[in-house]
Amino acid sequence: MRKIREVLRLHYAVGAKQREIASACNIAPSSVHEYLRRAEFAGIGWPVPDDCTDKRLEELLFARHEQTGVRQAPDWKAVQRELTKKNMTLTVVWEDYKKENPDGYERSQFCHLFREWEGTTEIRMSQNHRPGERLWIDWAGQTAPLTDPETGEVSGVPVFVSAFGVSQKVFAKAFPSMELEHWLAAHVSAFKFYGALPTFAVPDNTKTGVTSPNRYEPEFNLEYAEFARHYSLAVIPARVRKPRDKGKVENGVQRVEQRVLARLEGKTFLSLDELNDEISRSVEELNSRVMRGPDASRSQLFEEIDRPAARPLPNTHYEFAIWKKAKVGPNHHVSFEGHGYSVHYSLVGRHVSVRSTAQTVQIFDGAKILATHPRDLRRFGYTTLREHRPKAHREYEDWSPTRLVRWGSKCGGSVGKLVQAMLEAKLYPQHGYNSAFGLISLGKKHGLQRLNAACARALAAGALSYRSVKTILEKGLDQTTLEFDERPMPVHENVRGAQYYKENS
Repeated sequence: MRKIREVLRLHYAVGAKQREIASACNIAPSSVHEYLRRAEFAGIGWPVPDDCTDKRLEELLFARHEQTGVRQAPDWKAVQRELTKKNMTLTVVWEDYKKENPDGYERSQFCHLFREWEGTTEIRMSQNHRPGERLWIDWAGQTAPLTDPETGEVSGVPVFVSAFGVSQKVFAKAFPSMELEHWLAAHVSAFKFYGALPTFAVPDNTKTGVTSPNRYEPEFNLEYAEFARHYSLAVIPARVRKPRDKGKVENGVQRVEQRVLARLEGKTFLSLDELNDEISRSVEELNSRVMRGPDASRSQLFEEIDRPAARPLPNTHYEFAIWKKAKVGPNHHVSFEGHGYSVHYSLVGRHVSVRSTAQTVQIFDGAKILATHPRDLRRFGYTTLREHRPKAHREYEDWSPTRLVRWGSKCGGSVGKLVQAMLEAKLYPQHGYNSAFGLISLGKKHGLQRLNAACARALAAGALSYRSVKTILEKGLDQTTLEFDERPMPVHENVRGAQYYKENS
């Protein structure tokens, strides 16, 4: 269901073409067409209503009777020959086809199938891109030198490069590594540099953002997919070993390596900020150079062509988040980096997704948020919401030493005194809660009168435990007379007696 929601978002919110959606979502173009057809038939658009769960969405889309009947497939070679005629368009060819085949494909499917068939040829297509539509991104093959101020050791740091749309305006910045966090931070820096958003991002099949660099169906990690949703961006990676797919950024990388990185050789940079300041100056100079073909600079073309057609930046930029799969444990908590975060107890055993930022931890079941907690960096601890506990646990949590003693006193004076004595005998009163609760069960079994008598006997004997009271009740000792052995005081010179104290008072 996650991919179907993404298909709907890219189609209705972004306006992406079906083949572009297929590439971005890692599914076949025919599947995209089928999802959109079913969504249109079910009256589902974007955004999907909040109360529409994954199960309900599946019912709306697929609980329909399939259309029957076989459509007459067009002769695509004949269609291609027709298109070579002057002023002939694919729409006109479809209209002629529809007259001969009233039950045939509708225009959108006809055009889609033709483009799919046409794409099997090796004819090179001239890439005429729309202004402000695409941003090509990649890591440069050459690194930038960074010197450790303490050891003097020089290391190479990766440089992120992007080229925007028709203008080919480039952006370059060095980062500590090619890890996912820096990969996404590089995107955000590029968006801020251009002050505008493209509709499509075209990365190379880098392992940072693409978990499975398949030629036909590359697969993105959850963090990159969430990043794309935040900016309403469609990510369409270039095909493996297809350099023409990313000609713009390849050209941009080459220019950055020749005119920016080459000039860094022999220079010393003691910090990343110092290095990026130098890169920024060289990039600004590169973008200001007048190109021979259009007789204008990249910056000029960007302001005149790309920026007006590009989308505005959102109010807030993406905050890096880590996604992980997890399973709800028997204690209805999900473990993330050694700390437990609660979900409702009815979800024990469920497989969920955990999204963590620097401030919060969110737990998801599909697209549904199960819980949101402040992030806690302590290991082996628990963050628990009261409403996630079972009723019995919540009731246990509500007890206090005062309440327990008050409850015991209602059962009988001796019961209240014994409960108080048991709690006072513990280092922490909570350690005596279970013993006090045990007395409740004994009162239900033997009656409050016998329980009170048994507690009186236990107090007299100094046996301050649940087991002692249980033994007294089981052996019927509570029903016998409590006798004390009054033996005479032994005679000893150190025993003064009561008369001594009266004489010396």
